[in-house]
Amino acid sequence: MRTEDLIHFCAPARLIIGNGARHQLPQLLARLGYRSGVLVTDAFFAEKTPWVNEYTQAAERLGISTIVYAGGLPDPTTDLCDEATTVLRKQLGGKQLDHVIALGGGSNIDLAKALSLTLPQGQPITAFTGDIGGCKPLPMIALPTTSGTGSEATPGAILLDPANATKIAVMDNALRPHIALIDPEFTYTCPPRVTADAGIDAFTHAIESFLTLDSALFDRAGNPDPGYSGRSPLTMLFAKESLRLCFDWMERAYQHGEDTEARVGMAYASIYAALSYGTAGLNAGHGIAYAVAGQTHKSHGSTNAVMLPYVLDALCHTRQSELAEIAGLMGLATSCPEESARKVPVEVRAMIGRLDIPTDLRAFGIQEQMLEALVTDALAVTRLVKAFPVADAALAYRQIVQSAWEGRLSGQP
Repeated sequence: MRTEDLIHFCAPARLIIGNGARHQLPQLLARLGYRSGVLVTDAFFAEKTPWVNEYTQAAERLGISTIVYAGGLPDPTTDLCDEATTVLRKQLGGKQLDHVIALGGGSNIDLAKALSLTLPQGQPITAFTGDIGGCKPLPMIALPTTSGTGSEATPGAILLDPANATKIAVMDNALRPHIALIDPEFTYTCPPRVTADAGIDAFTHAIESFLTLDSALFDRAGNPDPGYSGRSPLTMLFAKESLRLCFDWMERAYQHGEDTEARVGMAYASIYAALSYGTAGLNAGHGIAYAVAGQTHKSHGSTNAVMLPYVLDALCHTRQSELAEIAGLMGLATSCPEESARKVPVEVRAMIGRLDIPTDLRAFGIQEQMLEALVTDALAVTRLVKAFPVADAALAYRQIVQSAWEGRLSGQP
């Protein structure tokens, strides 16, 4: 306990975890009184797996009607959301919905969150950008099929605005799913690249939120119900357990996809990381990764990974004790906390390399002349800049980007 903490912890109303847990969902929704829903997914899950039909048929037997929308795409756009809204409202013909289900990765869950806002009245999603203005979204149920994004426990939806090629955030605690159902069996057939990208995303969520700004210092902008509110001992408990699980299972899940124990371990790692960062928030790792993605259009997990060691290195002074604690989890601890802390970024970079992800910006395809633009774009994500626990965030960002291009870490041999 720290007496200065200002805890504002939000989580899904119901969290269900277990192999085969998806089979409980129809009975649970019937018990809660739901009768009319939309299931948001993509063509792969609708056509190549039995999961959609299994659910809709079981739900129908219990008196729950479900419209399936299988138009989900990676990095959903505002246009896609508005088109889906029009199509679904036409199918509904004036019938009122009482829930939305998302099946898939973070993209499908983000689209479903957005549709939970737009479907009741048919408004465009841009009407809710930033603040949903007291609107009450439809209750949402999230069924994640990867172990990484954590969208099933977070308050926001991220969509791409094709008009200016930027991402917009729709953010409110009302968008947190009412039910997060984690069935590790959904992840058993994830290909290695998806497994690695999702796993390193979960790891980044855990370690960033473990090291981020304290709740007593976090700028809540006067919001009595903030989506993110800084780290506390509560969020750090979840983050630390997620890190432990990642160290145990992430590489095994990547190298041996048939290892069901590793798959279950990473399912827990992902949701624990989400329960941490979904309240504590993130900082420079994600902030700079967004800018890297803007230049390279590479996956979110990989863009996080390439920046992470250098962000950690920049925190070796202000978060020395926490990094030394992480070093203990990794079997790297020495009698010197500073030495222990500086070992962590080096070993994290080695771990990322073993996941076959480039470990510096030069190898990632970033040209040296683009570094200043990358820093500028990263600093534009001000909510993440303000949460980075250093004295001069702008200077730190420049040093991090330069070090990431050169592949330089202070603790490397």
